[in-house]
Amino acid sequence: MTGLLNVGDKAPDFESVDDNGRKVSLHDFRGKTVVLYFYPKDDTPGCTTEACSFRDNLEEFRKRGVEVLGVSIDSERSHKNFKEKYSLNFPLVADKSREIVEKYGATGDSKSAKRVTFIIDGNGRIAYVYGKVTPKDHSLEVLKKLQELKLVQ
Repeated sequence: MTGLLNVGDKAPDFESVDDNGRKVSLHDFRGKTVVLYFYPKDDTPGCTTEACSFRDNLEEFRKRGVEVLGVSIDSERSHKNFKEKYSLNFPLVADKSREIVEKYGATGDSKSAKRVTFIIDGNGRIAYVYGKVTPKDHSLEVLKKLQELKLVQ
């Protein structure tokens, strides 16, 4: 297990599947700013609050050319159900093998990922790390930080 990645580190590439079974790789987003957020478990109160915050503000991210990806160790099927139940409008990446959470140092206990968010710039470098996340309004906090870092207009 590695520690949490730091600002300036190269964001490790990964390949997995999303809630629709489509392959997702960080490399696919090269040239774009990516918000990669890890969360403990689908359809739990804090995770639902955080996901719905990103859902409600996704248009603001997209207008600025920013991609949002949620990652947990839940299965593709669990992600699909969670996404449908709350009308989530961004990909949820399944990490059943825990490979992605390990690479980013976002390991929680044996049954979950830690709640942590990474802002990754278009060059594939970590631009900011939220090691402590408050689910409510987290997406607004991230939007503000993207502007402070001059990663968006």
